[in-house]
Amino acid sequence: MLLIRCPYCEAERPELEFTYAGEAHIARPADPSKLNDDEWKTHLFIRSNPRGTHFERWRHQHGCGRFFNAVRDTVSDKFAMTYKAGLPRPTETELEKARS
Repeated sequence: MLLIRCPYCEAERPELEFTYAGEAHIARPADPSKLNDDEWKTHLFIRSNPRGTHFERWRHQHGCGRFFNAVRDTVSDKFAMTYKAGLPRPTETELEKARS
């Protein structure tokens, strides 16, 4: 079982307490009414789905209930780090430090 650290509760908890909420740091359109159907479809459904480092949103569903961001390796399924929602994407230096 995976353990995920909630940055708000500051504790590692079993993955069963959490819910995946999609890719993190998605730029929302300033004026969605100006998008055509294909652009709107792309915004809603097309995600990067990389092999390796992926920035994700999670929710501590059965804990504090808050959303947070996580950096997870999609190959090994290991979490490199978690951080509070609203904070910018970590730099490469911060990621390397978290992995070591």
